[in-house]
Amino acid sequence: MTILWAALILLGLGLALGLGLAIAAKILLVKEDERIEEVAKRLPNYNCGSCGFAGCHDMAEAIVTGAETNLKKCKPGKEDINFKPILEYLDAHPNADGSKVKAHL
Repeated sequence: MTILWAALILLGLGLALGLGLAIAAKILLVKEDERIEEVAKRLPNYNCGSCGFAGCHDMAEAIVTGAETNLKKCKPGKEDINFKPILEYLDAHPNADGSKVKAHL
């Protein structure tokens, strides 16, 4: 009988904690701008840090948010392969308020 109570208590505790984690995941969800991932895909993805950012994802985030406007800070990036597709994508996908992202070569 003691083992049954212990199992029921652990089951109840597991269910309560699992439910708490599920609720916390919904409440604390942080939505990332999908343009960041798309810009990161167009970068060379060497994650070398030569641009001054920790990696290509951080550089993409800075480009989309407007913190970085000079795409040529990415040393291994090529104008035709990386930078022009990024500029075209950002031109076709403006900010939520309709303003364009200010990025240049």
